[in-house]
Amino acid sequence: MSQYQHQRLRDFVANLANLLDTQPEEATLLQRGSAWLGELIRHDDWLDDAFTQPHPEHYQQYLLYADAQQRFSVVSFVWGPGQQTPIHDHRVWGLIGMLRGAEISQSWQPGPNGLQPEGAPVRLDPGSVEAVSPTVGDIHRVSNAYDDRVSISIHVYGANIGAVKRAVYLEDGSEKAFISGYSNRYLPNIWDLSHD
Repeated sequence: MSQYQHQRLRDFVANLANLLDTQPEEATLLQRGSAWLGELIRHDDWLDDAFTQPHPEHYQQYLLYADAQQRFSVVSFVWGPGQQTPIHDHRVWGLIGMLRGAEISQSWQPGPNGLQPEGAPVRLDPGSVEAVSPTVGDIHRVSNAYDDRVSISIHVYGANIGAVKRAVYLEDGSEKAFISGYSNRYLPNIWDLSHD
């Protein structure tokens, strides 16, 4: 048997691809996708160590799977101690599931003088799932909840997120376009069934 339980990620991407084939409403997609992501992150035995490595200066975004039609992608976000994103958007639907550690997500919204925090920060602990999209709220800043350890979350987006033209924001509301890319050059081999 393989060291990693890759069938968990295989099942997740198969379920999501099958659902997308039906062209569901976004609310249905987020609801069912959240349940499947919750099941995936309930187990911490499937993510290869190569996609859990922090960088000393900034978070890492490792591509784990990209749908052949670029309808969705799955990435691991690896947060070094105290690391955070700038305020940013996604411009597609997304799901965030906490695998290890914890992170804090603060939503932002346009206000009379730029951007302002929207609601209280949300803490995601292992097993927690949160949704983002232009419909349900798409601008936020995310940070590792810990200053002394690595945290890892699994993100699923409704596109090849590393190729989507998005924006980072300053609190005055000004924005700068960016395309995130990925931290890894190779994907995990979840399709080798010879060791299962």
